[in-house]
Amino acid sequence: MDAAAERGVSRLERSSHTAFITSNTLYVWGGYQVVAGEDVMLPSDEIWLCDLDSGTWERREIAGDIPPDLSGSCGSCVNGTLYIFAGCDPIGYNNQMFSVDLSEQRYLWKKVTDTKGTTPSPRNKHTCWVHRDRLIYFGGYGCKTIGEVQNTSSSSFVMEEMSWATIGNTLFRCWGWNNEVSVFDLRTVTWSTPETRVSKTTICCLIRISLACLVLCRLSRFQVNHLQENCLPKTSVCDCSQEKAELDVFCLDLVTWTWTQFDTSPSCTPLGRSMHTMTPTSDHTLIIYGGLGTDGNALSDAWQFNTQKRVWTKMTHPHNDRPRVCHTACLGSDNDIVVFGGSSDFCILMDSVAVLRAPSQHHCRDVIIFQTQPYSLLRLCEDFVGENPELFEKQISWLPSKLRSKIKKRVAFFSNMKPVLTT
Repeated sequence: MDAAAERGVSRLERSSHTAFITSNTLYVWGGYQVVAGEDVMLPSDEIWLCDLDSGTWERREIAGDIPPDLSGSCGSCVNGTLYIFAGCDPIGYNNQMFSVDLSEQRYLWKKVTDTKGTTPSPRNKHTCWVHRDRLIYFGGYGCKTIGEVQNTSSSSFVMEEMSWATIGNTLFRCWGWNNEVSVFDLRTVTWSTPETRVSKTTICCLIRISLACLVLCRLSRFQVNHLQENCLPKTSVCDCSQEKAELDVFCLDLVTWTWTQFDTSPSCTPLGRSMHTMTPTSDHTLIIYGGLGTDGNALSDAWQFNTQKRVWTKMTHPHNDRPRVCHTACLGSDNDIVVFGGSSDFCILMDSVAVLRAPSQHHCRDVIIFQTQPYSLLRLCEDFVGENPELFEKQISWLPSKLRSKIKKRVAFFSNMKPVLTT
């Protein structure tokens, strides 16, 4: 029996998990909970499916080469196959990759072996995006051997002071922040590390963990706060205090591998944060939600960024009482943003001596849906009938089977109302 079940904990509530949407079904895997002040990794041999039409959940088992229970891992779904890379298990950091084909009737984990190239070092809280059958990883916190550090540029790995391991008097492993881009080609099963550049207009390239990213056209865009020091290309340091940190945006061209920093007005820029989400709603707009602010508290605000105008706009929504940290946000049908899980009261306690995480957390299991555009007439009709089935009892039975099935799911959705709709 897994640790969560032994402690009588519901498995659906979680943070730092993997989530994605396929055919209007939300898939949720992995993550952790805090139980009695301790992190409990959730089991890797199961995945949860939520039918977003009806709002109902289903638990599916996954057999095969089961990975260790992980948090802070990175998951991406490509052509119906989920790939999981690295993360933190009960023993420590790892750099293993596993895959499961979700189009099969029976789900089976497969450990990805016999790869070419050099596998990235163990890490967690990194990020990933998919581009042309390639999984592209960036950032994260983890460990490297002394040999790996010596073969890595000082701007690609920043070692944490007073954090290393020794055998006798010999230093053999150290921990720190990754600033390198690693690419896994799914067609050739090959790892590579492209040499990235910084554009002339970019002041610095940042060491990152717990960041958010997405792909717009051939460009990858991400932003986080300045909780870590900003590292210049030649390893000099640019100071930025946590109290004045603002959200910044960098862009990586996935063809030229060039980083560019977006210039935004400080007067209308969101508060700096980490452990938030960022979701594209068009080729030039993205939306961020929640995260841990530089004051150490969970946030519930949402902002839209226009990549053409390079302007932030604060969004109005009725759920300012629903802060989220370490949640997920996926783009669903009709450009809805589907938010799941995370912690509603994650808190960092800071003083002049130490930075501590509050021992108790409330992990969420609700689904929050942000409407980002007007719905089609068909969607409006489906929702109206779903909310008022008693008015159309006879007419529903006259519908074609596919549409009738969809309407019955909408009836179930509105009768349960577990997901929370926002406009």
